[in-house]
Amino acid sequence: MHSIKINVMKKIFSILVFVFLIASCKKEVKKVMVSSPYKIPLYAWAQLPQDATDEELKKEYQDLKNKGVDGLMYSAGHDPLTYKRVGKIVKQVGMEFHAWIPTMVQNNNPALKPEWYAINRKGESAFDKPAYVSHYQFLCPNREEVYDFLENLYSSIADIEEIDGIHLDYIRFPDVILAEGLWEKYELVMDKEYPQFDYCYCDTCTNDFKSKSGIDIKEIEDPSQVEEWKQFRYDLITNIVNKLADVVHRKNKVINAAVFPGPNSVAKKLVRQEWNKWNLDAFYPMNYNDFYLEDTKWIGELTKEEVSSVSDKKPVYSGLFICPKPDTKAKEADPENHGLLPEELENAIKESMKNGATGVCLFTPNRMTDAHWKVLQNVIHTDFTKN
Repeated sequence: MHSIKINVMKKIFSILVFVFLIASCKKEVKKVMVSSPYKIPLYAWAQLPQDATDEELKKEYQDLKNKGVDGLMYSAGHDPLTYKRVGKIVKQVGMEFHAWIPTMVQNNNPALKPEWYAINRKGESAFDKPAYVSHYQFLCPNREEVYDFLENLYSSIADIEEIDGIHLDYIRFPDVILAEGLWEKYELVMDKEYPQFDYCYCDTCTNDFKSKSGIDIKEIEDPSQVEEWKQFRYDLITNIVNKLADVVHRKNKVINAAVFPGPNSVAKKLVRQEWNKWNLDAFYPMNYNDFYLEDTKWIGELTKEEVSSVSDKKPVYSGLFICPKPDTKAKEADPENHGLLPEELENAIKESMKNGATGVCLFTPNRMTDAHWKVLQNVIHTDFTKN
């Protein structure tokens, strides 16, 4: 009888131990399945949906916030009322709000005189004979009147309470050489710097350069071989950026920019951007691999260069160009309709983050398909830098 009691007690004890172990395992599994607090910082370039109500905007921006978007680079031209209205809604849902406003590209505006626009090597003005497309009306960065216009513009927008920062775009010269993926679209072979795409040769620029260097650039057979002339134009853009940065910082707002990749491998060569010398708070290089006929590995290589160019001291958000119609990409002749397929997006993010990017920026949420968003949700909490 005594031995039976002992056996029963042993069985009860075994059962209790088993239950305890199961409970412990469940707790451990639950602990493992808790999502990591890490999240890749995610921004997006965006524009105002036509005729959207405040309720519709709030629903759209709440959806973006729920999908992991931390802030918008928002384009509403020069309209302070729209920035204030939309900014209020964006802030309500918990995202950052940056005013995305072109800098050197300014279309017809009564505040701007035709003589303030850049001149190409053929003597043609970007005002009435722009390169490539009609909206390529680039101002000359070497005119005080141009700087005054931009200072007033960005200063007034920065005064808006709902604005977190100013996002510069087209802060450059026209593309003296297009990305190779665009050559066919414009029926061009851009194997060198051609006069009609080479800016700025206005009297102010050429005279100032001659005074500084002793070189009359208009007398040089191939100006593309004159390194001083390239540096002079890099510096023109750098100077205007840094002056604008001072203005925005005095308003206690941040200032950042969409830039070409590099800068040494692409931005300097194609659009005269030496952006690693700019006094900005962050950079958003447009690492649009399809435009350069490259794969996602290239995104990583360029990100590494970009982070290194600012000595890892300023945030670099890798700009990713999204394919809006993945099923028909192969049939699309226009590279503007190309971009990252859903199955490429994870690797594009991985290459960006493993090579030092602070985060990524999408061009644009409207181009993202359900398949893109699904991929994004699967990777956004992955710390690729530790893999």
